[in-house]
Amino acid sequence: SLIEVLETDQLKNQTFSEAVDHSLCVMIYRIGQEDAEQIANVDATGSNVIMTLSNEQIGGLYEKARENGGSYFSRIAFGGQEVNEDGDVGALFDRYEIKDPSGRPVRIPSKNVRMVYLELATTASGSEYLILLDASMHPLGSTVDTLSTQFFWICSILVIMAGITVFVLYRRITDPLIRMNESAKMLAQGRYDVDFVGDGYLETYELAQTLNYASHELSRVDTLQKELIANISHDLRTPLTMIKGYSEIMRDLPGENTPENMQVVIDETTRLSELVNDLLDLSKLRSGGTTPTLETLDLTALIREVMQRYDTLTKHRGYRVTFDASCSAWVSADRSMLLQVVYNLINNAINYTGEDKTVSVKQTVDGQTVRISVTDTGEGIAPEEIPHIWDRYYKVDKVHRRAMIGTGLGLSIVKEILEQHGAAYGVESVVGQGSTFWFTLLLTETDDKIPQENPQKL
Repeated sequence: SLIEVLETDQLKNQTFSEAVDHSLCVMIYRIGQEDAEQIANVDATGSNVIMTLSNEQIGGLYEKARENGGSYFSRIAFGGQEVNEDGDVGALFDRYEIKDPSGRPVRIPSKNVRMVYLELATTASGSEYLILLDASMHPLGSTVDTLSTQFFWICSILVIMAGITVFVLYRRITDPLIRMNESAKMLAQGRYDVDFVGDGYLETYELAQTLNYASHELSRVDTLQKELIANISHDLRTPLTMIKGYSEIMRDLPGENTPENMQVVIDETTRLSELVNDLLDLSKLRSGGTTPTLETLDLTALIREVMQRYDTLTKHRGYRVTFDASCSAWVSADRSMLLQVVYNLINNAINYTGEDKTVSVKQTVDGQTVRISVTDTGEGIAPEEIPHIWDRYYKVDKVHRRAMIGTGLGLSIVKEILEQHGAAYGVESVVGQGSTFWFTLLLTETDDKIPQENPQKL
């Protein structure tokens, strides 16, 4: 860049710019036949060596540049002493060695040695120029040593910090998992009161919450199973005891082989058969072994058919079961399964109705759906108990009592059947006033055969 402006007005500006940008000392000479004229001189280093060189020393460097093809590079110490490359000594290369006139070696610090570069240039006009550049020679060895030391300590600190971080993260992650693992072992041994604690990260907290939920559900299932054994044992023991007792009476006592005693044995045997059948039905529904066979049927007529089964109950035991419907509703469902649903809901209402022994069945049509509700006047169900009443063998009062009608498994069967039909269902209850169990089905059609002002009651 300097050669290009040697014979222009930009030379001084360019020389200044290059010196400042690269921290150089720049000297430019025009070589004449008899002497050399200095045409530019800029020092941006503050400690250059070429300005201290004598004309004889500069002439010597000029001759070396001519002999070297027009350029020359050298290391020069203050005082004009040239240090060649072979004079480098020491592993850190921060000192140079030369010999004094007596031949003794002299060690020169690298900060006192400058890099000097010479370039000869001939312009288009035939004029010859000498350009000298002077730059400082930084102690590379000391810099490398300093950087190596810094690198060692930085790496050591980083390794220590990384180790501490890994240890903290390890304990923070694994400690909750170790505790949860121990709790899981106790859970596997049947201790459902264990508590899973997942401190730390969100994932371990969510895992702990899931395990706590699983523990709660397992505990509830275990309780239900125990209740099942107790309830089924009670339901089996009572009819078996009665069958055995009446059979022994008829065997041992003459004249006791009466139709009434035989009817008791037949009734209890029928109850045992119903209980076993309900258990099998519930097991099939839960396992998916039974699927609904859909057909279009008159839901209103089906309920009237169920109501006829309660004639004896209403006549001899004082129960009053009513059915209120404004029209005939047709739905797509499995006939036998839907009969089971209605039958079980009415049985449940009869078992838990109040002293007035009243059960109300009502059919209402709303748009494209029909709703069947069964209402009793019993003690009602507490709000916290409502989510659990559809569970298998769940007892609200926790005291098993023999159902007056049915086997006590009706609501569980109702739930499974309605879910297989995709029907909505639920219960509304007020403590002390009674409960209403309901379900809804999609209508296929309606038939206004029953006048609105004269609803049928059975």
